Amino acid sequence: MKMLLVRKFRVLILMVFLVACTMHIMIDLLPRLERRGHAARPGCSCPPPPAAAAAAAAPPRGAPRWPGKHTLRILQDFSAEPASNLSSQSREAAAERAAGGGGAGGGGGGAGGGGAAAVAERAAAAAAGRARRLIAPGAPRPPPPAAPAAAAPLAALFQHPLYRAALPPLADGDRLFNVNSDIRFNPRAAEQPDWQNEDNEEFLPTGETSIDSYPNWLKFHIGINRYELYSRHNPAIEALLQDLVSQKITSVAMKSGGTQLKLIMTFQNYGQALFKPMKQTREQETPPDFFYFSDYERHNAEIAAFHLDRILDFRRVPPVAGRLVNMTREIRDVTRDKKLWRTFFISPANNICFYGECSYYCSTEHALCGKPDQIEGSLAAFLPDLSLAKRKTWRNPWRRSYHKRKKAEWEVDPDYCEEVKQTPPYDSGTRILDVMDMTVFDFLMGNMDRHHYETFEKFGNETFIIHLDNGRGFGKYSHDELSILVPLNQCCRIRKSTYLRLQLLAKEEYKLSLLMKESLLKDKIAPILYQPHLEAMDRRLRIVLKAVSDCIEKDGYDNVVENDFNADVNTVTTER
Repeated sequence: MKMLLVRKFRVLILMVFLVACTMHIMIDLLPRLERRGHAARPGCSCPPPPAAAAAAAAPPRGAPRWPGKHTLRILQDFSAEPASNLSSQSREAAAERAAGGGGAGGGGGGAGGGGAAAVAERAAAAAAGRARRLIAPGAPRPPPPAAPAAAAPLAALFQHPLYRAALPPLADGDRLFNVNSDIRFNPRAAEQPDWQNEDNEEFLPTGETSIDSYPNWLKFHIGINRYELYSRHNPAIEALLQDLVSQKITSVAMKSGGTQLKLIMTFQNYGQALFKPMKQTREQETPPDFFYFSDYERHNAEIAAFHLDRILDFRRVPPVAGRLVNMTREIRDVTRDKKLWRTFFISPANNICFYGECSYYCSTEHALCGKPDQIEGSLAAFLPDLSLAKRKTWRNPWRRSYHKRKKAEWEVDPDYCEEVKQTPPYDSGTRILDVMDMTVFDFLMGNMDRHHYETFEKFGNETFIIHLDNGRGFGKYSHDELSILVPLNQCCRIRKSTYLRLQLLAKEEYKLSLLMKESLLKDKIAPILYQPHLEAMDRRLRIVLKAVSDCIEKDGYDNVVENDFNADVNTVTTER
């Protein structure tokens, strides 16, 4: 009895399945049978009435034309896309076409019953100058009118006379490296005993090998001189930025020193770069209870600092580019640093993580995790090895106390700058003006972490300050840290070239935020900065100009603005 019930139940299920299949087939075939019945009625040779033909051919005028079954399936598949809500088959589009005189699909369907009315309507629309051109489905749309060609704001900025002023002629001692000298580049700088290029030709800047055959990082090193890290239109810089994001990573090691984790990455062409991984999202601000010395170092701040430095025409930040790094293949599998390798683990979310060794934020709780093993970071090109080009480290006169309760001397003494200007190297030359440039640069970024700076020892005191380590900039867009501007307010000194460029960047056609946005879009991990950070730079620029204006009103223009031009800026067009 039980087996009989089971068999009847199976038969019942099979019959239900067959009925469902039959109904599905009939639903698919019903529209075709209806169309075939309208086209040729069996047993009747009379044509259908005109009104019925018109009604069957097209929906009533003004009614939306609904999509077919297959179109509905397509819309369902892509209903999560942002642009799918107003597709050409949606209700809104159908209603809009109906209100505008009928869509392309139904515009000619009423020729049988409503032809006269349609002709009268089109004639009235033409008389009123409101006739619309209908485009058939699938027909190519006319191209939009070509916009007048206009130079990009960034290109126009670099063509401005202020950005074409020539530097003083370079003497033999003004170059960091003399290509025709007997200086031999140390292979240890690349940590490779067999330091050779792809053609097994050793890179020796002795004049025997063409500079064009050098890798881009070496061209960058050779171009450094007394006045700049790189010239305005050096093609090797753009090529080096591309190398930073495309060269194969061959080895990775942790950088010693510093409070947060940084990695030294070596590339296939033996160039090296400093990698700072992503720790914060673009829109996150530094918590208000954080001290400046415990703030995160942001990878996007390093990238933005390079672009800001170039827009200000300082050219004192080494090239920096953003890169998406595979933590497994490009860090863990190529590192020989056992301390770094041991810190890799898989998180509960199945993401690859590591934390390395450093003073702050190097623990499991502050691990750097990929998605699942991809992580963003900044790569800053290395400067020449210290064995080849020694650098001198200087304590910033306006260094902060780096203490929770103590204040630095400059914070309590309003005449502190007078003491600084009597101390070498600030008592002569351009060093005090270089510090003012650095002050403006840091204030625009909101960087409070400028405790030391470096210069190339070869050039003595008559050279520029290298703007290194900018990772703690762009932390707060809702707050302007006015204490960063104290050096400018106390000393009331600024270069004329810097002052004029700041005034230029405050104009609407050369707005700093727009120039930065355009420049940062070139980076591979753009967008780099959250929009409020860009707007904050415009606000801070006005604060800087107000501070200089107050100094001029107090001390006079000639005592505040130092003329550093060799000729009239409006007539200078030569450049290197």
